Amino acid sequence: MTFAGASIENDVVVITGGGTGIGAAIADRFAAEGARVALLGRRLGPLEDVARGTGGLPIVADAGDAESVKAAVDSIIATYGRVDTLVCNAGGGGFATVGNTDDADWTASMHANLHTAFTASRAFLPSLALSRGRIVMIASLSGLFAGPAMAGYTTAKHAVIGLTKSLARDYGSSGIRVNAICPGWVRTPLADEEMDELVEHLELGNRDEAYNLVTTDLPLRRVAEPSDVAAAVRFLGSNESAYITGATLVVDGGAHIVDVPTLAFEKARA
Repeated sequence: MTFAGASIENDVVVITGGGTGIGAAIADRFAAEGARVALLGRRLGPLEDVARGTGGLPIVADAGDAESVKAAVDSIIATYGRVDTLVCNAGGGGFATVGNTDDADWTASMHANLHTAFTASRAFLPSLALSRGRIVMIASLSGLFAGPAMAGYTTAKHAVIGLTKSLARDYGSSGIRVNAICPGWVRTPLADEEMDELVEHLELGNRDEAYNLVTTDLPLRRVAEPSDVAAAVRFLGSNESAYITGATLVVDGGAHIVDVPTLAFEKARA
């Protein structure tokens, strides 16, 4: 059943960090329903790979650089004539304690995770106002909590949620809705690298054992696939969520509802 207003056919969806992982899955999901996708990223090869499967427009751009994003906006408008949804997915870096983070690493983390979201949102606001469009921020569970040795990433993702609320407050009267998604562990190339480190440090058998270990206390007991996050983005990036703005949707298998101090009791009863 298709509900009135829920179709995304012919919508123009812009995805930063669109060449791999979650970004690629988002492109696949929207394209499968007839949307036209524009893929922004810093490496042409991965963008072209996703574009071949989605019919999308690959654009090499640093989403945190104003001139680079302006050129991308011009290219997208020249090609498609409009923008309906912006997905701010670019991010990464900032995995160290404060004491082990130098100025360059801090700046790089803020650029990758926060400046990209700010700069892309600002650049696309005029086009989104014309279409009464949507912005979906890919934040993180680290935007709500703090993991070990993740100072830059955690700080930036908390700020992305603040940016989401500020944009929603200021531009709702222009018809623009802005929401954030906070994924937990997602099976991506970046997460695979982290699992491989865990395998080495804990002398586990393989990567799947590492994923099982980091999700053992989740209610759903599994790692997310990129398609799980893409489904949430499709909801917030369409008129199915027409009266939702400024919200944070957690996609983490239930990690955020677990009362950590009671885990010992669960294990005792097992």
